[in-house]
Amino acid sequence: MTPSAIASVKTKPAGTGAGPGGAPGRRGPGTVTALRGLAGLAGLVAVLEALPHTGVVSADYLPPASEIGRTLWHLLAENAFWTALADTLTGWGLGLAIAVVAGVVAGVVIGSVPVLRAVTASTIEFLRPIPSVALIPVAVLLYGTDLESTLLLVVYASFWQVLVQVLAGTQDVDPVADDTARSYQLGRWGRVRYVLWPTALPYVMTGVRLASAVALVLAITAELVIGSPGLGHEIAVAQNSGAVSRVYALVLVTGLLGVAINLVARAVERRALHWHQSLRREG
Repeated sequence: MTPSAIASVKTKPAGTGAGPGGAPGRRGPGTVTALRGLAGLAGLVAVLEALPHTGVVSADYLPPASEIGRTLWHLLAENAFWTALADTLTGWGLGLAIAVVAGVVAGVVIGSVPVLRAVTASTIEFLRPIPSVALIPVAVLLYGTDLESTLLLVVYASFWQVLVQVLAGTQDVDPVADDTARSYQLGRWGRVRYVLWPTALPYVMTGVRLASAVALVLAITAELVIGSPGLGHEIAVAQNSGAVSRVYALVLVTGLLGVAINLVARAVERRALHWHQSLRREG
């Protein structure tokens, strides 16, 4: 055997090649995370199933997981459930769309004009911490229990999530890049399109992802408290009628809806920022 052949044998790790004697490939991090998540979910279901039978919690207040699952299965066959789900998604989607458009436009305009940003800073800091639920009486007085009441709360809560992120993105623009764009005699719109927007887009997508979750919370809250049509209203009706398992089944639906919205928002964020260095590092 030649020295070069001996060196190649020594430097090749054992069990890494294909064929007999090779170690089986390890599971990817995504698969491990998914398996751990499923294990945690299975453990939670087991705990919820066991607690009512142990007497720690009365089954009158916490039905077993199997009963909640049966109720959810029957719930899926009701037309009223799908109508309520559509109403919730309508309020969530419209409110989120209005908030995103308004937040992006206002953020870009305010962030691009230093004087305007200085003038509006105190107003933004005053209005932003006001809880949206504090506007429920105002919404009821203006729109009653119609969809507009839900939209008022959803838009108000989601708007600040987007606006604050966009303002942060406009502040992160590289001064050298901005000066270079000016030296090439780009107008204000050109600088916004080629300098400000690519810098602010990651912040915008973060704001949209946060706003999507906040919008769902406020949509359910408005339906639950005001009585607007939707899943929140169905939860209130089930609670008042003493249908405990139905309440838990509807709450489970809202939780699954929140998970689905978060997954979709993250997928859209990855698609929109496929060129960004952070996602390229992950890939």
